[in-house]
Parts: sequence; structure tokens; C-alpha cells
Amino acid sequence: MRLFFVTVLSMLTIFEGFGQGQPASYVLLISLDGYRHDYTERFHPPHIEAFISEGTAATSMIPSFPTKTFPNHYTIATGMRPGNHGLVDNTFFSPEKDKMYRISDRSVVQDGSWYGGTPIWVQAEKNGLTSASYFFVGSEAAIQGIRPSYYYDYDGTVPNAERIDQVLKWLELPEAERPKMITLYFSDMDDTGHKYGPDNDEKLEEALLKLDRELGTLFEGVKKTGLPVNIIIVSDHGMANVTKDRLIDIEKLLAPFPLEYYNNGALAHLHLQDPKDKKRLKRSLRELEDHFTVVDPLTKGHYGSSIEYPSRVGDLLLIPDPEHYLVATSGFIKYQNRGAMYDTKTFGEHGFDPKWKDMHAIFYANGPSIKSGLTVNSFENIHVYPLLCTLLQLPIPAHIDGDKRVLEHILKENTTEK
Repeated sequence: MRLFFVTVLSMLTIFEGFGQGQPASYVLLISLDGYRHDYTERFHPPHIEAFISEGTAATSMIPSFPTKTFPNHYTIATGMRPGNHGLVDNTFFSPEKDKMYRISDRSVVQDGSWYGGTPIWVQAEKNGLTSASYFFVGSEAAIQGIRPSYYYDYDGTVPNAERIDQVLKWLELPEAERPKMITLYFSDMDDTGHKYGPDNDEKLEEALLKLDRELGTLFEGVKKTGLPVNIIIVSDHGMANVTKDRLIDIEKLLAPFPLEYYNNGALAHLHLQDPKDKKRLKRSLRELEDHFTVVDPLTKGHYGSSIEYPSRVGDLLLIPDPEHYLVATSGFIKYQNRGAMYDTKTFGEHGFDPKWKDMHAIFYANGPSIKSGLTVNSFENIHVYPLLCTLLQLPIPAHIDGDKRVLEHILKENTTEK
């Protein structure tokens, strides 16, 4: 693992209309991958509950379609839906590049040309604020030629305590070198949810209480710095049960048709050999529908009819019913092995329609600029980005999908009030 450092020494730029001309606060954006909206209520993690009681929480946060890790982290980072920022799935094909994006392909993940929009760390750096990232989707790539001043290449083996220690060290740097915008990522709840499913209370509680203790250390460390740090905790998606008897063999299903498919699981992108065949193939596939549907991706409720990257979503989408999952023929063996390894017949998966409550995520906020004891209704995750910009006194880029009015009521009148 390498720490990349670029010294940035610049005066803060003050923008009219943000915080009455006061200095910007610090923002720590924490992602708890796979933390479903109901875990806190079910398991009562004490440090997280204390954090919520002194701040603001949403009933849930609604992910963007598809409810996958990379698309939704990057939506939170840019305020744009996946079809507009370009990461339309964890795995997809780009006809223009004639290449696949896979989250396991480091050369692709670190290639900034795949990423649209302006991530919050890029917006910070462009406007004179130092940023840092201990893991976040997109932070390893030079997007618009810019990376965070401090960042790490992703390595899931790095202990949470080591990540937390580094964040606290960043906050202890001299002011001229100290990052104002920091991202931090933990995968614990996603890892546990995938292995055992979202109904295994014993395993989920064990993982969550451990994570909660680590977050308690972080919260206390931030408090000791005496800095005006606003902490925003989010997750990218929820988790749903899938059992081995609800697997659909996508390889066998699509073998007779003249097309290529990319990705599987909760959706597959179908690229036809001849796009003129779209209506005919759609009709033929619909005749085979059994716990799945075939849809046009450019429809409301999926990617939308007007997006920046229509070619990446394919000509058609194959979408399984809730609690059903698309797998290649070899995938059946993988699931059998997973069952033996974790002694379970139920697994956790995501990627399904964000309208399904099991897919809903979390939003918690606490800090000197955040109102205390407030609960807000569920909202879409596209609206986190303009909140981050407001807290950092950054101009909000044009053409994002998020709207600052959705969350501005959670802020105190003076966004730098202590």
C-alpha cells in the first residue's frame, strides 16, 4: 500500500452565500458499506446511537439504481446518478472504449477517463482546499487530472484501527497541510451481510458492535482535536436474502440469442449483435420470463431516458425478481461452496430496485453545523453532495442531479456555528 502526498499550500477561497463568509468547517465522510437502514434499530450500537441523538438521522437513504457499491459510492461523491457519472454498475462494457470496467481490474479502476462528474475531493482541490481519502470509490484515479492530496490505494486487509489512526493524524497536521475534506471507508457490514444474509442477528450484531467500538474511538479522537469537524455517515445500499433455490442460470437462458451479456446478480446488461433486433429479442425473452423481467434500460425507474452514458447500460436489462439472482452456470457451484463454508443456506445480496426497502441505506450527520435531535424523511443519495459542498463553502457544480434544498434544513443558520 502506498501513501501518495502532494503538498497543497493555499489560502481558503470564500464564496458568497455560504456560511455568511465564515471559514469553512471540516468534513469527514464515512461510508459503512452494506449497512442496511434497520441495523441500528435492531442492534443498538451505543456509539452510533449517541452520535445520532446529538445530530441528524434520516429514516433511510434511498440508493440510486442499480444498488451496487461502485455506482452508489460515486453517486454520493458526485451528486449524479450512475447513468450521468458513468459508473453504471460494478461491471459493465463501454462500446466507445471497447473495454470492460471491472472493480477487480486495478488498471481500469485507476483510470480517470472512466469517471464523469466532479467528486467532492476534486471540487475541494480545485477550489483551494486540501483533501484526503482513506479509501473511496474514484479516489485512486486522476479525475480531471486531480487526486486527493493524500490517498491510499484500496487494500481491504488494512485494519479499521489503522485507517482511523491515519485520519486522526491528518487532523493533527499543521493547518496549512491539514485536509478539510476526508473520506473513510469500512466494509464490515457488507462482508458479513453477504456471508450470512441480513437476518442472521448473531453474526450481524457481532460485526456491528465491533465496528461501533472502533467508530467510538474515532469520534473521541476527533473531539479531542478541538476542530470544527462535521461527520457524515452514509452507506451505499442495503442487503436482501437470496437462497440457492432462487438462482437463475443466465448463461443457459441467453445462450440461444445473438448478444453478449455483462455482469449478473441483480441485473445483467445485454448488448445485442444487431441493435435493430431489439424489439424482436425483447419479445422473445419476455416469453421466457420466469422470476425475471426484460426491460429497456432507458426508462424511468432504471437509468432514465436522458443520460450521459447510454451506451454503457446496454440495449436491454435482464432483472430478476426480488430475492432471485442471476448466475452463470459455474455460479451454482460457487453458491454451494459458500453454503458449506459459512454453514448457511441463505446469502445476502444487493443491486435490486432501490424502491425495495431492503435496499435502503443510512444517513447520519453530527457536528457543529448540524442540528441536534432531528429525524428527516427518506431521501435519495444524490442530495448528499450539495450538502458537502455547502459545509465546505464550495460552489455546487452545475448539472448535478442533487438539490441542496433537500438537506439544507438540517444545517444550523450559521454553518460554522460551534
